[in-house]
Amino acid sequence: MRQISEDFAARLAAETTSLCLCWRFDRADGEVFGATDHDRPLAFDGVTYVPSAGLESVTFESTSGLAPGHAAASGSLSLGFISDVALDAGVWDGARVDVLRVDWLEVAHRVVIWSGRLSQVSRQGQAFSAELVSLKADLERMIGRVYARSCDADLGDARCGVDIGDPVLVASGAIAAGCDKSFATCGARFANRVNFRGFPHMPGADAVLAGPASNRANAGGRRA
Repeated sequence: MRQISEDFAARLAAETTSLCLCWRFDRADGEVFGATDHDRPLAFDGVTYVPSAGLESVTFESTSGLAPGHAAASGSLSLGFISDVALDAGVWDGARVDVLRVDWLEVAHRVVIWSGRLSQVSRQGQAFSAELVSLKADLERMIGRVYARSCDADLGDARCGVDIGDPVLVASGAIAAGCDKSFATCGARFANRVNFRGFPHMPGADAVLAGPASNRANAGGRRA
């Protein structure tokens, strides 16, 4: 739940409001830019939000679950802080975007209504288009390794270490058969168990779900 002051809540509920939207862009290189749909610049938190018609008609989708919300933005390359050179260089890819509802009469009254990232930015003629994905999308990224019996390296890569160009392997036809990523194949076919990138001795579901032994006294040792 977004927290807003009673004064700001009263302004939001008034028949006549002085609200606008401000977009804050934080690029990965540390540069920060601001844009607003108001007709004059607004400044707060060290960022100046310049009037722009380049991000008009942006719609946001928020969900109550964990599915990432999406939005789309389009605009003109005449925006001062989005140059065609920077766009082509990809420096805008992945930039964080925070959208705020701001009272332009008193900018201290504001609230973030959507946060996300620029997932894809492309140029089409003299215009640019961008897809925005909410921060929930970060929850879909795999972090670390998967704990599994099979190897998660690819045959011949740096983590595997097998030289697929080794004449011995080529002559024996071992590479033609490929690798099924099992510990047995890694040893028997490639003699490469030392570089196996899986967990072949991890306990299975039966061991994980097993309870205390019922046919003998339990003294803190084996369960079965």
